Amino acid sequence: MTRYHSFSVPYHSPAFLVCFILIHASPAAADKPTELVDKVCNQTSNYTFCVEALYSDSRTPDADSYTLAFISFGLAYTNANNIRDYYIAELLKNTSSQDYHYRLETCSHDYLRAVSKLEEAYNDLNSETFFGLAELASIASRASDHCQDALKGISSPPLGSRNGDLKRLCEIGATIAKLFTGSS
Repeated sequence: MTRYHSFSVPYHSPAFLVCFILIHASPAAADKPTELVDKVCNQTSNYTFCVEALYSDSRTPDADSYTLAFISFGLAYTNANNIRDYYIAELLKNTSSQDYHYRLETCSHDYLRAVSKLEEAYNDLNSETFFGLAELASIASRASDHCQDALKGISSPPLGSRNGDLKRLCEIGATIAKLFTGSS
């Protein structure tokens, strides 16, 4: 049975603000996570971030692994797309330094790559093609690493926590993807 999920996050919406607020401001996303969420989040580098991120979506308490994969890749996609389209774009508009502009352009391209790979993962989920999901999440995560490297040497790099958030969201997706392939 094929279950289709539409990717309905508008390309130009402040949806990431809602996601960001829910992830970072939620005092307790879940009093007691489901067994599946607990299993997934225990395999990530930041259990609390994982639980709060997943529970920012109202489908999580009743989610099976398939729906949880859609949630995690959707969160990562929304995060990456909106950071590129809003946050980095705003930084680019407000900089006069050529070096800083070049570094931000590098990050913009990195986030475009992350968005592309996360969209590909979402499409793979729709077609129930699971074997490439972990690798797509890994590529998106490496894009945030590359952006972080491009900003080395700048005091107070503007994307530090945002790069970390994307990396952690991709880690959640990769962890869930491994449930489908049996790899650990």
